[in-house]
Amino acid sequence: MYPLIDSHAHLEELSNLESAIKRAKDGEVIAIIAVGSDYESNHQVLEIAEKYPSFVYPALGLHPWSSATLAQSLEHHLHFIEDNIAGIVAIGEVGLDYHKELLKSASKDYQQSILRNLLELAEKYEKPVIIHSRYAWRDALSLVEDTRIKKAVFHWYTGPLNVLREAQDKGYLVSATLAAEYHEEHKRAIREVPLESLLLETDSPVVYREHKSEPADVTRVLNAVAKLKDFTPSIVADKTTENALRFYEISHLH
Repeated sequence: MYPLIDSHAHLEELSNLESAIKRAKDGEVIAIIAVGSDYESNHQVLEIAEKYPSFVYPALGLHPWSSATLAQSLEHHLHFIEDNIAGIVAIGEVGLDYHKELLKSASKDYQQSILRNLLELAEKYEKPVIIHSRYAWRDALSLVEDTRIKKAVFHWYTGPLNVLREAQDKGYLVSATLAAEYHEEHKRAIREVPLESLLLETDSPVVYREHKSEPADVTRVLNAVAKLKDFTPSIVADKTTENALRFYEISHLH
């Protein structure tokens, strides 16, 4: 057992949160970053973090999947995040998603304008950002760079290695998921990234190969990364936990 941090989970979507938290703690998970995706989940994330202090740490965001519904209420959502900025460890999950179905209702330009607003908020308050960049890797990195973001993690990266290397050159991180067990593009990215630039996450409760994930599964992510990078699990655990504590500026653990 090694102390681990699940750096990205949608806890409000878990069917039995209390049981999942207990299994995570039993599995040596010492902290979870609970990410918000929209106005409702942002509220829930804050409530969950309040219920599990010094274990669940909140991040507030607006997922690109929710962007199609934001036209009339973006300012309201941004104000809510800003009003709660002092109590969060990051802004996320935010980003771009160029899947053809989403582009029917939320154009690239529209998504980029929303992301720019969120990144400017993160830059203003010096908060890390958690970036979703499906099929939009270059544009997401360019926007992060343009807004002079100092700390960013590219969640579940599956894009080209040249963009990944540019992100590395800027000091940005990448998070490994359970897809490290089977997804070739994700595995390739993890092999490329030095241990100093890697976080572990479950993206709970996303389904991986018929398995609905939960924070305790971060141990599986650890083992997959250790195998891919040919390190012992203890070395990967020590470094990725250290990375997460520094990235999210967490110091008050139980």
